[in-house]
Amino acid sequence: MSELTLERGLAALRAEIDAPTAAFFSSCVHCGLCAQACPFYLETGDPKYTPILKLEPLRRVWENEFTLWGRIKGLLGLQKKVTDEMLAEWEELVYDSCSLCGRCSVVCPVGNDLYAMIRKTREGMVQSGHAPEGLISASVRAITTGSPMGLQWKTLAVQIQHVESSSGLTVPVDREGAEYLVLLSSMEIINFPEYLEAITKIFDHAGISWTLSTQCFEATNAGIQIGNKDIAAELVERVVAAAERLRVSKVISPECGHAYTAIRWEGPNLIGRPYPFRVFHIIEVLDELRAAGRIKTEGKEDDRLSMHDPCNLARKSGVIQQQRNLMALVAENFVDLKEHGKYQWCCGAGGGVSSNERAEELKMAAFKRKKAQIEEVAPERMVTMCATCRTQLEEGLEAFNMEIPVVGLTEMIAEHLVERD
Repeated sequence: MSELTLERGLAALRAEIDAPTAAFFSSCVHCGLCAQACPFYLETGDPKYTPILKLEPLRRVWENEFTLWGRIKGLLGLQKKVTDEMLAEWEELVYDSCSLCGRCSVVCPVGNDLYAMIRKTREGMVQSGHAPEGLISASVRAITTGSPMGLQWKTLAVQIQHVESSSGLTVPVDREGAEYLVLLSSMEIINFPEYLEAITKIFDHAGISWTLSTQCFEATNAGIQIGNKDIAAELVERVVAAAERLRVSKVISPECGHAYTAIRWEGPNLIGRPYPFRVFHIIEVLDELRAAGRIKTEGKEDDRLSMHDPCNLARKSGVIQQQRNLMALVAENFVDLKEHGKYQWCCGAGGGVSSNERAEELKMAAFKRKKAQIEEVAPERMVTMCATCRTQLEEGLEAFNMEIPVVGLTEMIAEHLVERD
């Protein structure tokens, strides 16, 4: 790979400038509403974390090279050029203080998609050599081992043995012609191994034909997080190749928000062709099974429960009612956070922030917005359906001495399945 330089970064930024980008910068009215939607800005009070400001490198390239006014300023020596020093300074703003949650995009009065523009800006940051070490390492591991955490199949194989021993069921592997190919995230494999056991039980209960693939089991797309289309496309291609080899008709993304949007929404564009299969989040599949009467549950949790909607699932993908349908099966005393669904507040850990060690303090500052939401409804437990969100909720609640356990919705459904005679 050739050396990462300012010139390469500028070329990458130029390549990202298209008609939507020009429309974005031309239509921004500088109202500041995006700042009021950003937990990083609100919880720090620092104006440098205003979402629109994070796009300044991309905006300068657009103005300087793609507008008449910019060219006139260039002739007069009045241009403010993008320099290596500027990109070094902006690295924190683009990576540490943005979880790609998209809440700023939702509230923009002129419909500008700031989330998409941050993604474009990260492409230039990577090529100029200005990306966090944590995300660089995760991307390298993803390409070389298949997992951003460096996990290999043997680690998952051990977990499969535990699941089979505990449940008495078989976890299907490399089963050709199955209906579903199930993907997992490394974080689930390491932090929440109960997830695999839960879906094994649910799919056996519902009579679902499914399989894991030794060729590709990882759902996480480090290329999306760091902002490198080539890496992102290669990781998507691996999933497609595994699905095609096993001749599945559907692929299930696990309880990991950005993994779902990466494979469901961005994947076909990244590889330049449609999939020969359909993609679903596990929560969508479970709700379809519920609606079809294929999930039978008994008993309900009677403690006070509330829910955190992952940004990628609810805000970006419109999966909002499905998790509430499932909660109704197993929860007697459920209360929503005041702002939930499309307008819920990010936990602060998405978009690669959780893989960026130097962003830890800022991540916990942003979590204060979610903490305030939780305090407002005073639940005894929180429920979510994203491994990254769950980890952040656990760490954040512990940091603020809030003794509120966090559980996964899929596992909760599995616990209430009607047992066979």
